[in-house]
Amino acid sequence: MTSEKRPVCPYCKAEMKKWKVPVASTWKNEFFYVCFNENCPYFIEGWQYMWETQKTYASYRCKFDPDSGKYMPLPAWSVDALKENIMD
Repeated sequence: MTSEKRPVCPYCKAEMKKWKVPVASTWKNEFFYVCFNENCPYFIEGWQYMWETQKTYASYRCKFDPDSGKYMPLPAWSVDALKENIMD
């Protein structure tokens, strides 16, 4: 069995999980890698940032796009949001 080398989150250094892109999305990717570490500072600090700048109770998780090689935010509206699409 071949082990897949996964990216690590640049904010907390946790190994990112393979996440299936929802069918109804506009992304062309089949999957992204996403940090689901509940203690990641990017995720934790995102709640306050989104409230202060957007007046919305939401945050974001760090997402890695294997096609572009870029890290980007993935909106999260709760602690458990998005977890149903984890492929691991």
